[in-house]
Amino acid sequence: MQNFQPVLLGSDANVYGMARSFYTAYGVVSDVICKAVLVACRNTKLVRIAKVEPKLEEDEVFVTTLLDYAKAHAGTPLVLVSCADGYTILLARHREALAPYFRFACPDLDTVLTLDIKDNFYRACDAYGLDHPRTATCTAQNYKTAELPFDFPVIIKPSNSMAYWNCHFPHKKKVFLAQNREDFDAITTAIYGSEYQDDLILQEYIPGDDGCMRVLNAYCGLDGKVRLLALGRPLLEEQTPEGIGNYAGILTGPEVNDAALLGKLRAFLEDMHWVGFANFDMKRDPRTGAYKLFEMNPRQGRSSYYVTAAGYNLAEYLVADVLEHEAAGCTVADAESLWMIAPYGVLRRYVQDEDLRRTAARLKKQGRCAHQLFCKEDANWRRRLWYWRSQLNYYRKTARYYGNKSLRD
Repeated sequence: MQNFQPVLLGSDANVYGMARSFYTAYGVVSDVICKAVLVACRNTKLVRIAKVEPKLEEDEVFVTTLLDYAKAHAGTPLVLVSCADGYTILLARHREALAPYFRFACPDLDTVLTLDIKDNFYRACDAYGLDHPRTATCTAQNYKTAELPFDFPVIIKPSNSMAYWNCHFPHKKKVFLAQNREDFDAITTAIYGSEYQDDLILQEYIPGDDGCMRVLNAYCGLDGKVRLLALGRPLLEEQTPEGIGNYAGILTGPEVNDAALLGKLRAFLEDMHWVGFANFDMKRDPRTGAYKLFEMNPRQGRSSYYVTAAGYNLAEYLVADVLEHEAAGCTVADAESLWMIAPYGVLRRYVQDEDLRRTAARLKKQGRCAHQLFCKEDANWRRRLWYWRSQLNYYRKTARYYGNKSLRD
């Protein structure tokens, strides 16, 4: 195995999970290039901050920053990994300038934009016979008079995640739930009173608790063939305004897998000529048993370390493809594992399904579990202190925000 240097774009929990994957597989510390150093990548020996550039999302700055890094590390193979939607778009847009210096797996720009923008993604789902919630849109021009083709409650979320991430308004949440027209009008007025002016996605609410959710992380090789499918069953979602839609705990195992679903998504990815990591969020509709797709992210998910924790190291699939150019078939992950970013006590208290609670307890007792942000290889006293403080704070935040998807704190 030749020496190489992982280069990760971003500094959130996803980045730390990828750095753990590289360190576990190869004993290598990952270099990080980011806009700012978030708490997940502080006080760790698994990550080295190579460059902090506040304007990294600007095209010219993005290319210049990466080329400067590459020239400073000439002679070392550089494996580049996008850990955010915006960086994947930038990487796809500037692949010709960067390809001589970095090894990476990334779809072409048109494909990324087709599937990353939510209303485009739903049109693609319709074309491939993939179920999704009944969906409408509204704009900054017509939201006050928008007519809904389904009843309340209604989910409200941005079509452009990157633009929404950079906007600001009081009581902002990743996703809103409007119980009636009054809620709808208040939420949309607040959003469009901010910098965000793109379309909003309006969706029928699919009943069922967080245990009805499913998450899939996949890796597709440079040849466009799917090499890894790893389906997880979330136990609980995070409850804070900025965390809604992120997972607090995930189970993997053979009882989670659905062969028909995985077959459809594999065919979808290969027909779309996807390359690199992909992440799907979906919910099983308890009324029909159908899986309704919510979104596809052009990267590994924030909680994707659950795949590595189950024994399917994400870094190994990438390196085998872009660096070693190994031929491989498709692996379907089926090992049992419990992944957490929340304290286990939060899962035990708030997970509603008794069978899921028992399974989580069994896997924890057996030691078949992992925490996203803490591992024994990285247990210096500063990180240990931050970790325990953040875990204690998790109880408080969950109690305060549990079930709140409205325009209030």
